[in-house]
Amino acid sequence: MIFDTAKDLLLENERVLLRPLSEADFKHLLPFAENEPEIWLYSLIPADGSENLKTYLDIALEKRLEGDSYPFIVFDKQTQKYAGTTRFYDIQRHHNTLQLGYTWYGKDFQGTGLNKNCKFLLLKFAFETLEVERVEFRADALNARSIAAMKSIGCKEEGILRSNCKSTTGRRDSIILSILKSEWEFVKNNLKTRI
Repeated sequence: MIFDTAKDLLLENERVLLRPLSEADFKHLLPFAENEPEIWLYSLIPADGSENLKTYLDIALEKRLEGDSYPFIVFDKQTQKYAGTTRFYDIQRHHNTLQLGYTWYGKDFQGTGLNKNCKFLLLKFAFETLEVERVEFRADALNARSIAAMKSIGCKEEGILRSNCKSTTGRRDSIILSILKSEWEFVKNNLKTRI
């Protein structure tokens, strides 16, 4: 599994374009940071407000340079607007696994089918191009909306990591879900019928 962090990776279909996140995207994401603070209620790295958004972008881009992550900005072709971000992270070449997360969308893009299109493109790339064995997803165990979205694309729940990381409110329990390479064809066909 190789990510060339110097090369721009574009993933797209008729509905969505995922392109590498850059510093210049600050202006596209600022309206969400300033006007929709509830997006980051469960986030480990909140991006509410311009300062927090700058920090969020800096961390994401630093992690890309380190080879640990590959963050994307999400462009909704249907509305011709930027919708949010997502990323591959915790890329473990030795184990041939990665995590998919840090996904957030503005409220106007939630529940529109955009997420399923994004996940389809990201999972297809992970399993068919990178040939990973496993894609893992994590969320705050209290984040019912995120958990439902992950299960709706075919993720299997594995369990809860109790008090496993700091959060903006102290400590949190994290739910772990995953999709295995052996499950990808089923998940892919299910997603195809829903996007």
